[in-house]
Amino acid sequence: MTTYSEGVAEVTDADFATEVLAAELPVLVKFTAEWCGPCRQLKPVLGAIAAEEAARLRIVEIDVDRNPETTLKYGILGTPTLMVFHSGEPVKSLIGARPKRRLLQELEDVLA
Repeated sequence: MTTYSEGVAEVTDADFATEVLAAELPVLVKFTAEWCGPCRQLKPVLGAIAAEEAARLRIVEIDVDRNPETTLKYGILGTPTLMVFHSGEPVKSLIGARPKRRLLQELEDVLA
C-alpha cells in the first residue's frame, strides 16, 4: 500500500495480489483515474463507508492509468468501476458514482 486518502488505501499492480486477493475481508476496489470527475465525487462516499464498515469491508483504489496490468486483467473499460473481491475472486461489479445510501444497499449481500 502506498498512500491513504480519506481512509481508502491505494494499491498498485505490484501489491494487488497481497492487498486484495489475499485479504481475509471482502475488498471493494475502486478503479479510478485522476482525470475522472465521478471518481472524485465517489471519494468521500467511499471514505465514509471505509470508516463505518472497517470490520466487514476493506476499501482500496487503483489508478487505471498507472496500473494497466490489473486494469486489463479484470476488463475495466470505464471509471469509476467498483469491484468487490472475496476470497481472491471478483464477486460483484458496479459502474459509476452513486450516493452512499444506494451503494450500501447494493453492497448488503457482501456485508452480510
